[in-house]
Amino acid sequence: MAAIGGNTAGPGDAVVNVYINHEKKFAFVEMRSVEEASNAMALDGIIFEGAPVKVRRPSDYNPSLAATLGPSQPNPNLNLAAVGLTPGSAGGLEGPDRIFVGGLPYYFTEAQIRELLESFGPLRGFDLVKDRETGNSKGYAFCVYQDLSVTDIACAALNGIKMGDKTLTVRRANQGATQPKPEQESILQHAQQQIALQRLILQPQGVPTKVVCLTQALNVDDLRDDDEYEDIVEDMRQEGGKYGALVNIVIPRPNPNGEPAPGVGKVFLEYSDVEGSKKAQAAMNGRKFGGNQVIAVYYPENKFAQGEYDG
Repeated sequence: MAAIGGNTAGPGDAVVNVYINHEKKFAFVEMRSVEEASNAMALDGIIFEGAPVKVRRPSDYNPSLAATLGPSQPNPNLNLAAVGLTPGSAGGLEGPDRIFVGGLPYYFTEAQIRELLESFGPLRGFDLVKDRETGNSKGYAFCVYQDLSVTDIACAALNGIKMGDKTLTVRRANQGATQPKPEQESILQHAQQQIALQRLILQPQGVPTKVVCLTQALNVDDLRDDDEYEDIVEDMRQEGGKYGALVNIVIPRPNPNGEPAPGVGKVFLEYSDVEGSKKAQAAMNGRKFGGNQVIAVYYPENKFAQGEYDG
């Protein structure tokens, strides 16, 4: 606040109180004046210890009431460059160039999504929306590019692309899709080539085989109890049988002596034909079993036949 000239109420510290929730990674910061609280909003997106910090009003903030108490927007003359922010980029992920990215497969990691988006250039801000309780992706994100001129190019290139079993919806967050200008076509073509490569890397399912491997579907501790194990096998038999004729189910169990056992925590479903395994993979990938987000991939038939479950 001092570096950007935001302490406008006189000498001393603008911050009078801070409450930090370490577990949920957020804080409430109380300022000594309304004007200084509004100035603090300009720090949204600031990099602190290697991570961008989101600065927002509290959920019970009343804009109409706030407007009667003092300035509700940051002072336009703040020296944001002093802390590495670009003037005019206050609200890191706000503004007309904010992009909505929807239809993301749940198994995509934050790093994979960023890599895909950065085919068009570095990002100024990125936010993958997650479930507050589980921390799992909700399947959509927002981003802003450092070079705002690529916003429409990225939207045009990414929108409608198939990723796994989903289709991406990518557009400016505050309006419908817009077409890139003619002079942007060559950049668009290059970006689309990049995306084609990214899709090959990010597709998790591999070449279809008759065997589907599920990970993150089980709690390993449940496999130790014989009754629990039988229930799990039966549940998987019923669920897997919805998509085709099952030939075999293998669910490796932990060794009683505590030594590592290959494949523990995975479920292997062998179908009589690829049609069944394809339906199962598409239906189960990204589904939740017992609160866990399942990843379903095809498994090499030769390794499965030889009892190699650690692939």
